[in-house]
Amino acid sequence: MQPGEVVKVRLARQQLRAPFAGSAADAARNLLAVQAQEFPYARWSLAQRAPDTKAADVEQLVADGTILRTHILRPTWHFVHREDLGWLMALSAQRLHQGNKGMYRQTGVDEDSAARSGAVLAGAVAGGAHKTREELAVVLEQAGFPAKGLGLVYHLMHAEISRILVSGTPVRSAAGALKQTYALFEERVPAPGPPTLDEAERDHALGRLALRYFGSRGPATVKDCAAWSGLTMKDVKRGLAVAHDLSPGALHSATIDGLEYFLEADAAGTVDLRDPSAPRVDLIQCYDEYVMGYSQSRHYLGGVAPYIPENGGPMHVVLLDGRLAGSWRHTFSGGACELDVRMNEPTTPPVRSALNAEVRRYGRFLGVEARLA
Repeated sequence: MQPGEVVKVRLARQQLRAPFAGSAADAARNLLAVQAQEFPYARWSLAQRAPDTKAADVEQLVADGTILRTHILRPTWHFVHREDLGWLMALSAQRLHQGNKGMYRQTGVDEDSAARSGAVLAGAVAGGAHKTREELAVVLEQAGFPAKGLGLVYHLMHAEISRILVSGTPVRSAAGALKQTYALFEERVPAPGPPTLDEAERDHALGRLALRYFGSRGPATVKDCAAWSGLTMKDVKRGLAVAHDLSPGALHSATIDGLEYFLEADAAGTVDLRDPSAPRVDLIQCYDEYVMGYSQSRHYLGGVAPYIPENGGPMHVVLLDGRLAGSWRHTFSGGACELDVRMNEPTTPPVRSALNAEVRRYGRFLGVEARLA
């Protein structure tokens, strides 16, 4: 595979190009985990991969628990399909707790206090009594735990990683903003499997992760996968070995620019590698998996992302034929969505046409008129 083909294959494997996902739930399942700390934009990440999906469609999937939002992997907020969260959390939990040890010490979250706060939180949300963070803060304060700041954050995160809490049905604030609630993990995740894994179970989970990661994001390197998953490179290599046993021939390797990459077998054979007849613009969120799915080989993006905005500037990513070409953000005014798009280079008429088409697609997703600011 030539370096110039990497972008085209990644776009297709991530379903930013055909063949697309049948639904936002299918898109989440394909990607295994989708970074989602910016909830409004993370909805769009899923919808972009499933044509005609609206913001309300994604919100409904989160509300009914088909897609769950929780801290996992590095850790940060991610969307995960409920069928995958049990085994993925079991694989990740030990390393997540280990990585949080310093903050646990700083905020007083030790084994005893975490067990007690976990029991309080479980009781508060049991029976479908989903609660916002503010509501849980009151419950924790009444039980003698921190009700604000990092103490609150890490008691909640410990409960998520320990499979006590997970996202519930979102609610809207008085101002109309969507707010996450928390629910009982066991009520939202069917057949989650064991919370800890023995050696054979862990190997199997590593193999599953390798198949899913390289199948949806390849070509990618072992280091890319380790950075994305929070696992060690040794674990990723073990996962590749197990993946060969689980599904012989499913993945293969290729040397590109002197590095070893892994991808689904014949992935390039299912992608149109010709140059497009017209430019294509994608407005993706700065934490989209097309950006965050890679570390060592993120240079194929063609620039530095995520952006660090200056003076309130936009931080999300404009792609032109899969390569970084600018930044964007949205605001609302008079019932319409205004997009502040800043391109790195002056636009040609064909690029301007492609940009306008993407803006209209974003408006259809939101269900409002969308226009360039």
